[in-house]
Amino acid sequence: MRRDHFDDKSSMKKCPQCGREYDLSMSFCLDDGAELLYGPSSEEPPTAMFYAADADGDAPTLVHDHTTERTASLPSGIADVPRKSLDKRLLAVPLFLALTVAAGFIAYRYAGPVADARIRSIAVLPFENRSGSPDAEYLSDGLADSLIFRFSQLPDLKVSPTSSVMRYKGTAADVAEIASKLDVDAVLSGRLLQVGDSLNVSVQLIDARTGKLIWAEKYDRQMADLLATQREIATVITQKLQLKLAPNEKGITKKYTSNNEAYQLYLKGRFHWAKRKKDDMLTAVNSFKQAIALDPNFALAYVGIAEAYNSMGKNPDIPPKEAIPLAKSAALRALELDPTLAEAHSALADSLAIGDWDWAASEREFKRAIELDPNIAYVHVAYSGSFLTAAGRTEEAVVETARALEMEPISLVNNALHVTSLVNARRFDEALVQARRAYDLDHGFPLARHWLGLALSANGKYDEAIALGSEVQADSPILPIGLFISAYAHARAGRHAEAERIIALMHAAEKTHYVRPYYIACVWSALGDKDKAFAELERSFAEKDCYLPRMRVDPLLDRLRDDPRYKDLLKRMNLPE
Repeated sequence: MRRDHFDDKSSMKKCPQCGREYDLSMSFCLDDGAELLYGPSSEEPPTAMFYAADADGDAPTLVHDHTTERTASLPSGIADVPRKSLDKRLLAVPLFLALTVAAGFIAYRYAGPVADARIRSIAVLPFENRSGSPDAEYLSDGLADSLIFRFSQLPDLKVSPTSSVMRYKGTAADVAEIASKLDVDAVLSGRLLQVGDSLNVSVQLIDARTGKLIWAEKYDRQMADLLATQREIATVITQKLQLKLAPNEKGITKKYTSNNEAYQLYLKGRFHWAKRKKDDMLTAVNSFKQAIALDPNFALAYVGIAEAYNSMGKNPDIPPKEAIPLAKSAALRALELDPTLAEAHSALADSLAIGDWDWAASEREFKRAIELDPNIAYVHVAYSGSFLTAAGRTEEAVVETARALEMEPISLVNNALHVTSLVNARRFDEALVQARRAYDLDHGFPLARHWLGLALSANGKYDEAIALGSEVQADSPILPIGLFISAYAHARAGRHAEAERIIALMHAAEKTHYVRPYYIACVWSALGDKDKAFAELERSFAEKDCYLPRMRVDPLLDRLRDDPRYKDLLKRMNLPE
């Protein structure tokens, strides 16, 4: 290939089959899938493909090597090969390809096709951070998370969610094992190396059913190219898998921001948000806000703020009446910027339910979110817990959490909240089985401990519940949960003095923690003291406690249902009796 010719024609590529021209961000023709060649001239010889081993001495893989300027990269020594010898080798390429195609046709025609060779499901593993610095973890995890998000927009592709693949971060599990556990056809893995402003990304896509490499590529870019690189990887893989987008679907190439620094801050926010701990969620909110400062039109960053504040209000890490209005404001802004974001509709629906008690508007927004994208598990979880439970539609709530669990079977949140819907539907045996399963996933996850404790009490296993609650230390951020589990179990077991002693501890803990008045009301209800129970529920009402609307179906408050004050509270929350 002549250097002067390459320099003149480096602004485009061309399909050798149909002749369609593309810019250099594309690698394959959108019409026929053929690999694009540099330059529009029909006289340009085919671009060479080389097998290369990586720095660690791995087995050779088929690699398309792209530099930041997207110039051709030839193996060392090729310039020394005599011109005639090189021409003969290049002339042999079409003959080799023709023989390969013919052999493939004969094998297909007479040996029979594979049952269904099309890739219908994929797992994108967390990228390996080769930078040697934990500060780059958000890049390696964030790039994988962004690809998962984009692939999820494809109508005919099942994509393993982030919560399912993160368990394989840093493990030595092989592709076949991962694919088997996640039930997918293909696995995408990658490595990321950041040195200063330089970024090296290596990606490979493997058909897990055959163990064969479908595609591999290396990208040597600048950090400023991160956004374009992520979009290019997603687009190329879509082409390689011969997937088709829905008629109006643009999610795979949609630009949510053009500001690379804002995008990196968004990835940092997502990284911390995934940890679901108060300090990390506050860090996430700060990262999202910094991203918005750089790009005020970055709708997804507003969604991140909304979801974080909704969750902190539910947990509760900060008082709900402070958190939920902030969530609603961010969700509304996200929808102003992009009305097609399912997550924005879901975040608004969540706020409308737990903050405004505007049930009709909440259901409308939840339904719109599911219509836009039915494959976001958290939307189904929020719809179940925030709306359907309050509406008294407990069996529908179970269906929604079960659906979320099917999408993300090892999500800590989904496993714990499925217990919630089972308890409220009074399916106590199933709830206990599910609660043990959720707790076994991570003993340190607060919601899992909370719902295991209540499921144990619902099944009469009071001593076990008390032991579970007593494990929480006095200096733990989840102290209110431990006290509540123990106090409620003592009350149900008839140990009134001990239950009241722990209620006093719960009030004392209010000096350093947010303690739900709803928790204390449930204990007084179990003790049979309606006046004190309703006094706490009134406090809950004043504080806009996110748990309060579930009183309509919560079995923990059954003893209050015949009291006129119960119906009055429902009415004030715009809920039917």
